[in-house]
Amino acid sequence: MHSPLSFDADDEAATVAFGQSLAEHLLPGAVIGLRGPMGAGKTRLVKAVAEAAGVDPRLVLSPTFVLIHEYRGRLPIYHFDAYRLRDDDEFLQLGPDEYFDAGGWTFVEWADRVAACLPRERLEIRIEPTGVTSRRFEIAAIGVRYEPVIAALAAAIGP
Repeated sequence: MHSPLSFDADDEAATVAFGQSLAEHLLPGAVIGLRGPMGAGKTRLVKAVAEAAGVDPRLVLSPTFVLIHEYRGRLPIYHFDAYRLRDDDEFLQLGPDEYFDAGGWTFVEWADRVAACLPRERLEIRIEPTGVTSRRFEIAAIGVRYEPVIAALAAAIGP
């Protein structure tokens, strides 16, 4: 991982603002691995990004039981959840490469469970609860393709 960026969201509104900023700076075809404990806000972040991309936020739900949701906004958004998967083979049976190559944004919750199946270059976001509604986001570019996203986010969200 290169160029890590930290952002502290004091409340849910700050998380939404971070998601909106992320939506402004992601490139078509971006793959974003989300990590963090249960209840950290992985789905909440996807909801904020999707809403900024024109998706009705009421449609954005955790894909834990269906494994993947697709949303249509200004770009397609593919939302995977690897929590219930037993191994890499189960993830690969979902056909993730087709989604990765489809030109939309692909979010993978519990990315650490399927890290070997993800593209070599991607954005990784670790979410840690720091209070009831506060969160710390650790954002890292894995590969040079995502370095400009980190730089743009750093400029947008400040120190």
